[in-house]
Amino acid sequence: MGVSKYPPELRERAVRLARESDRSISAVARDLGIHPESLRVWVRQDEADDGTRADRLTTAERKELSELRRECKDLRRSNEILKAASVFLAKELDQPRPR
Repeated sequence: MGVSKYPPELRERAVRLARESDRSISAVARDLGIHPESLRVWVRQDEADDGTRADRLTTAERKELSELRRECKDLRRSNEILKAASVFLAKELDQPRPR
């Protein structure tokens, strides 16, 4: 996830208000000066994190997925380097040696 223009304290407060209030997300967002879609996304993520929503990854799962993707990319890069090195070494070993 990218850097938010809203401080974490405001996000937490906004999510709590939206989830505990009988008012719509749009009304809560308007009162707090937040874009309604931002608050809607935060509420969905909070619901995923606490287990009340199953159609989204939790924050921990998102972090793990990101780390695994980065690790996979690094391993693929390493594998390509090893393949190139083995081709190079195989060619070197196939060269006739002077006696």
